[in-house]
This record gives sequence, C-alpha cells and structure tokens, in this order.
Amino acid sequence: MRRHRTLPVALALLALSTAGVLVFSGGSTAEPTASQELFKKTLLADEFTTNGVKELLEKRGGFVAPEIEFADLTGDGRSDAIVLVETGGVAGAIALYVFSTDGEAEDSDLRAVYRSQRLYRATAEVAGATLVMRIPRYVGGDDLCCPAKVVERVYVWSSTAKTLRLRSSREVRGPT
Repeated sequence: MRRHRTLPVALALLALSTAGVLVFSGGSTAEPTASQELFKKTLLADEFTTNGVKELLEKRGGFVAPEIEFADLTGDGRSDAIVLVETGGVAGAIALYVFSTDGEAEDSDLRAVYRSQRLYRATAEVAGATLVMRIPRYVGGDDLCCPAKVVERVYVWSSTAKTLRLRSSREVRGPT
C-alpha cells in the first residue's frame, strides 16, 4: 500500500519544483533572442530609461517582449522598431519604446524616439504609419481579464518634434 502513495507524492513534488523554476525564471526558460538582447542593452544604456524599467530588466525578471514589431512610423523609408517591456507577471507590458534612425545615416545606431514608461497591461499595434496603444481602464468589480473600458491612443510621427505625437484618444468598451 505504501508504495502506491509514494508515486503521487513524488509527482506532486516534481510539479511543485517545476512551478518554482518557472516562477523564479519569470515563467519561461527560453533564451532571449538577439533582438531582445540588443534592445535590453540599448534601454539599459539610455539615460532616459526610468530607473524602474532598468531595475526590472536587470534584477526583477522583466524582459523585452519577443514580439518586436518593425514598421516605418517615421516616413523615412526605413523600419522603426516598436518594443514593449514586460513584467512576466500580471502587470504585463509596462513600457513601450519606438527606436529609429530617422534623420541619421542608415547604418547609425537605433535610438529611442518615443517612450511611454508607466503603463499597465498595455498592448501596441501598427496600423499604416500610426501606432495604436491600448491601456485597460478598470473600475471597481472588474476582473483582471476584463476591464470595463480600454483607452485607445493613436500616435503619428511629427517630423518637427522628431517623436510620435498623440493624434487621438478615446475610451472603448472593454472585452466582455
């Protein structure tokens, strides 16, 4: 009889140890891509990256999201990079950056031309030459999955300011 109890206990311990590894590794044991490493290094070296984002990337298990999107937001005929920084937890994407070589030689280093560094569960997508960012707006009683509203912000490139500028903002119904 005792041997039959050993297997379930051993399986439970294995499951707990695996869960522990996933928690302490940020939920994934996958190695970062070269692009993730490049943008992490760039963000850590950038004097305008907030200390909170730097600390998250260095010590707290945060990471550059693997889904880096490339599109020409600046209108210079070259791809710009849209980069999200994720927490690895429920806060999701907490920062968004756009990197570009606009106004510089084609072979110059990418630099951040737009930053939004105090987000919560943000998403971003490119529609033509615009960046659409969505941020949940919770009210009392909302589940984490389902905010009552979502703020949708549309950004376009300003060649005079050399950054993205807010073109429009609206609240839409959240997911049901």
